[in-house]
Formats: sequence, C-alpha cells, structure tokens
Amino acid sequence: MVPTVALVGRPNVGKSTLFNKLTKSRDALVADVPGLTRDRRYGRCEINDQTVTLIDTGGLFGDDVLSESLTQQTQLAVAEADLVVLLLDGRDGITSADQEVVTYLRRESVNFIPVVNKIDGIGEDQALVEVSQFGFDDPLLISASHSRGLRTLSESLLATLTELGVFERETEVVSNKGIHVAVVGRPNVGKSTLINRMLGEERQVVFDMPGTTKDAIDIPFHRKDTDYVLIDTAGVRRKGRVEEITEKFSVVKALQAMERAHVVILVVDATEGVVEQDLHVLQYALEAGAALLVAVNKWDGLDEDQRDRVKYSVDRRLAFVPWVPLQRISALHGTGVGLLFEMIDTVYAAGEFDVSTSLLTRLVRNLVAAHPAPSVRGRQIKIKVATRGRNHPPTVVIHGNQLDSLPTSYKRFLENGFREALNLIGNPIRLQMRESDNPYAGKKNVLTPRQKQRRERVIKHRKKR
Repeated sequence: MVPTVALVGRPNVGKSTLFNKLTKSRDALVADVPGLTRDRRYGRCEINDQTVTLIDTGGLFGDDVLSESLTQQTQLAVAEADLVVLLLDGRDGITSADQEVVTYLRRESVNFIPVVNKIDGIGEDQALVEVSQFGFDDPLLISASHSRGLRTLSESLLATLTELGVFERETEVVSNKGIHVAVVGRPNVGKSTLINRMLGEERQVVFDMPGTTKDAIDIPFHRKDTDYVLIDTAGVRRKGRVEEITEKFSVVKALQAMERAHVVILVVDATEGVVEQDLHVLQYALEAGAALLVAVNKWDGLDEDQRDRVKYSVDRRLAFVPWVPLQRISALHGTGVGLLFEMIDTVYAAGEFDVSTSLLTRLVRNLVAAHPAPSVRGRQIKIKVATRGRNHPPTVVIHGNQLDSLPTSYKRFLENGFREALNLIGNPIRLQMRESDNPYAGKKNVLTPRQKQRRERVIKHRKKR
C-alpha cells in the first residue's frame, strides 16, 4: 500500500519548501508570505525504493486560528494521512498557534513526527529549548531551504511508517488477472457513464450531480479473449471545493487506483476543455508510472466552431505529452468508445517492454553518437550499456561513469529517443542510472621488483642533490 504523509503547521513555517524538496519538484508555490498555500496539494516522494504520497496543506489562519481546531483543508489532510509531519519554526520560536496544533494532534491521537525547520543561523540547542515545552522525544532539526537534515527526516518517515505497519497492509488489488484500467477525472465528466458503456450494462449509478461516485470501484469483465478490471474512481475535484466529509478520502482513493493500474484513462469534459485540475491528475498518473489515454467526452454536444476551439485548446495544453493518445468520445451515445479498447490493448502491449539488452545497448549508443553526453569538470560522461529493468512502466537501466552528473535535459533526450525507437506509445519511461564499479577502488598498487629498484634509485639521487 502507498502510505500518505501530511505536512501540517502554522503559516510560513516552510511546508511548501519541504514539499518541493521531498517530491523533487516545484509544484508548490513558495514565497515569504504567510498563507500562500490555500488548498491541499499531492505529490509523490521516493524513499529508498518506497513510494509515499505527500500532502502539502495550507496553514492555520486568523488570530483566533484554532477556535474550530483546524481549517477544513488541514482537517481533511490529517484525516486521510497515515502519518503527519508537524512543522515548527526554529527561527521565530513557538507561538500559541503551535500549541493549539499540538493539542489538536494529541487529542485526536494522530501519529505525528515533530520537525523544527529553519535552524540555519541559530544553534541547535536554542531550537531544542524552544520546543522542549512540548516534551517531544528528540524532535528532528532541519533546514528545508538548504536541504539540511532531509536525509534523516526521510529515514525517520520510512522507519515510522514501517513501524506502523502501513507497508504491510494489502493494497486493494483485485485478485482477478487482466489489464487494470483506472478511469479518472473531475466530477461529472462522465466517468461512470463511460464505465457502463464499456461494460454494456448499467453497473454504476449515473446522475447529473457531481460526486455521485464516492469510492474506487473495481469491476472485472471479459471481452474478446482478454480480461480487464475497470476501476471507477471518485471525481478529483478542485481541492478548495471539497466540503462533504464523505469526500475526504476520494482524492487518495483515486491516486491509489492510479498506482495499481496498468492503464489510466483521463476523462475530460469537451464543453470545458483541459483545465488545471485535469493537468494535475495527468501529472500524478505519469508519476505513478501508468500508461495514459485521454478521452475527451461529450464531443457530440459541440458544433463545428466549438470543436475547432476545443481541438486547439487540448492540443496546446497537452503539448508537453505528445506521445499520449487522445480519443474524442461520447460515453452517453457510445461514439468512439470501441476505439478505446484498441488503444488500451496497444499501450498495454507497449508497456510490457519485451526488448533485449543488445537492442537497448545499440539504441543508446546510436543516441549518444548522434548527441554526445556533456563533459563534467573536463571529463566525458561515459554511457556504456543499457539493459531492461522492468515493465509497466518501461524501465531502462543505463550503465556508465559519472551518470549522477547527467543533466535532466539529456535524460529527457534519452527518454524521447527510446520512446520513439521502440514505439512506446502512451507509456512514461523510467531511466535508472547505475555507476560502473571501479575494480581497483580501495586496492593498493603493488610495485614489481623492477619498479621498486627504480624507486630506490630515484630516492638516492634526490638525497645526493
């Protein structure tokens, strides 16, 4: 199971900065302004080959900030998290808001790790004195902006989640064999209608009201000698609009469905086009490693001018993933739905990634010959061999020297080259860099008798001079 960790604290303690550092992204807006984050933001954090879903929350607002305990968004984040990171400000010290947060977490019996941020420029003893009033056992000291103490924090998160037994919980994977297909998108874009159309029967409740589906529903079925498991998810609405308490787990359920799916169908409303929330869902699906299809629903309800505008808008907003197939459909009338199964089979077959080491090595050498890797401190980065790592998502293991210094732009060049050469349509590619071992590392150079005699002659000559 993919555990969930929420970052909680008063405004301007560095939650978004820490979120960006742990997820290795710039998704969260960061500035020295309290209250900049208003909604929950979700990201993926990799810790020692374990995946964690991270939630960045808004701070606590107003003078009477905890008269209602926490803001609603923070309450929902705490409720859906397996573990909470309580972030405190070591530079500004402890305030009444911090005291109220600690009281709330303890009253609700929430599993949390106290972390003191912004310790750069102050002594560790001073930071510990500030939080000693809470009676914490060894709170962690970090500086998120300078990446200080983040390794210790990551190890502590992993150890605590392991101790809580989160990784041992069974992920809600259906025992049925087959291609797992998750249908995701915003509320009321027609996900359940599409599921019913693909199944050929009314299995899911359909109503013209956002939020009809509350949980991720797995539906196994058989079609043309192929087994499928369709996963109908709750709509991922804009996080600031989540009000009903039964929706507090809908986002996490949808994210978990993407984690265990082979193929994700992102359903987009043609009458609205691709909006920001669609892009957030798409980005998470890519990070989860699932193959991806985009279904533009309600296409039949547009006239010719509207279709031209929607085509231009969709092409422009999805220009960063030109390899993702797009199908215009009408889930209500069935137009284009049959082609989705062909696309699902195609991208799933590509994700199987049945290739040989010799082919991958030949491809990577051709790519390097066409565009050599840059030099680092006067030394050329050497890419020697490429091997197959795993499938779903296709993973290529690259062996060589100084690969840690390989620029992100060059890695993207390699990804695009592999995708084009192997026709990995609809599939994200993972590159794993593996440094070649130095066979002489740690070994002392043993001189031959001739070398020893020469060394003695040189030493005698220098003494005479």
